[in-house]
Amino acid sequence: MSTPKDLRYSEEHEWVKTEDGKVRIGITHFAQSELGDIVFVELPQVGDELVADEPFGSVESVKTVSELYAPISGKVVEINEELEDSPEFVNESPYDKAWMVVVEPADNAQVDALLTAEQYEAIIEE
Repeated sequence: MSTPKDLRYSEEHEWVKTEDGKVRIGITHFAQSELGDIVFVELPQVGDELVADEPFGSVESVKTVSELYAPISGKVVEINEELEDSPEFVNESPYDKAWMVVVEPADNAQVDALLTAEQYEAIIEE
């Protein structure tokens, strides 16, 4: 299972990648493997405000519907519209094609407070 070292992680299985003062958010390889085949992704709108630890969308698999929890607070500046027609990207490419939103963080310290790859791996191995 891959856990890229250059990303930060939430205990709710979202990953965060910092890019030019913004952050790109998706769900981890572990999360998609637990969910099974993804058939639908619901995302917020551009301009919506995310609140850390609050739901911002959902992922529907053949087994269940799971809420997506914001790892940080901030404003949505971009969404991955390809997921509307190709939700299977979440299973095929969770760290590349299946990013979900790009957010302008309200507080960069929230990103620094997220888990490192090593800390996240320790949680999912429990």
